[in-house]
Amino acid sequence: MELKIGVQELARALARSQGIVEKKSTMPILSHVLLEATKTEGLHVSATDLDISVSSDHACEVLKEGKVAIPAKQLYEIVKALPEKDAVLKRASNNYLELKSGAAEFRIVGLPADDFPALPRFDKIQLVSVDPKWLLEMIDLTSFAVSSDETRYNLNGVFFEPSVGSLRTVATDGHRLSLAERSLEGDFQVKKGVILPRKGLGEMKKLLLEAAEGETRLGFAENSAVLQRPRVRLVMRLIDGVFPDYRQVIPRAGEKKFTVGRERLLETLRRVSLLSTDKAHAVKLELEPGTLRVLSHNPDLGEAKEEVPVQYQGEPLKIGFNARYVMDVLIALAALEPVAAQDVLLELADDLSPGVIKPGGESATIFTAVVMPMRI
Repeated sequence: MELKIGVQELARALARSQGIVEKKSTMPILSHVLLEATKTEGLHVSATDLDISVSSDHACEVLKEGKVAIPAKQLYEIVKALPEKDAVLKRASNNYLELKSGAAEFRIVGLPADDFPALPRFDKIQLVSVDPKWLLEMIDLTSFAVSSDETRYNLNGVFFEPSVGSLRTVATDGHRLSLAERSLEGDFQVKKGVILPRKGLGEMKKLLLEAAEGETRLGFAENSAVLQRPRVRLVMRLIDGVFPDYRQVIPRAGEKKFTVGRERLLETLRRVSLLSTDKAHAVKLELEPGTLRVLSHNPDLGEAKEEVPVQYQGEPLKIGFNARYVMDVLIALAALEPVAAQDVLLELADDLSPGVIKPGGESATIFTAVVMPMRI
């Protein structure tokens, strides 16, 4: 194998692999990227941890076809530091990779390409065109609520539920739930929803952030999800589990509804929660006509109180929440267009019922968050 390629192009290919390759694996090959050079496709770069894989094609001048597996992190660090705009890569004997750029020369120990795991192929998968901007938005609006409890593996990802004309994403950890919905033309040919793992969603977000140009398509086949862009493909293994019936968790519209500025409430919760108990982040909300009072009390540190003006004219209510959970919702709402996220709507029923948070105005149908209350 011998080829000449632009350093920036090679760095872009290797950057995609950094979050996927296994740093501490019992299989050394999983810390490597596979470099394949062909005169028809150029340079094909692949990385996998057996659950997630990314592969991409890159234009280059191929002098001799071939392939080799090279440590991903070391190669990426070297390429980022190269002095010239072009580099020459050559596979030498015993799977060494010789890399030259200007006066700089490197000789890197590699592994046989045949040791690299075969990546999954889906030639007949039904792919649906999606807007990368709103798919990224839907992931941001829900992924913060994914459970980190490994024993509840069916909650360790975001639930994708396609239906005729729409797509829903849902996540919950048992204490809070987030749901986003967008209209979408196209048929994923999925009978029921699927669960995408947290790590795979993180890699998907990176590709979506790149996707200013070119068509982005998403599809599901067997036990995998596939995101495809021009010359780039991401495949991730789905979580094999049943997502709970989230519809039972979302309460009916509470009688006590009020709107409040998103940023004002977020900053108030940040300040007041500084004196809340460390683990629970407990704050009390006291709702009265025109005013929301936010309080915290910690026997070891003291207490804090702040009032926020709200649009409310109903009966008073006192209720406790984990401030961190409410703040996560308010932070996630920044993913929406700025105009849509200026105000938020809170719906409460009583001090023992979950609270519902939605964006204000016409965006209320796009997103719903449910947060369980706390006894204070």
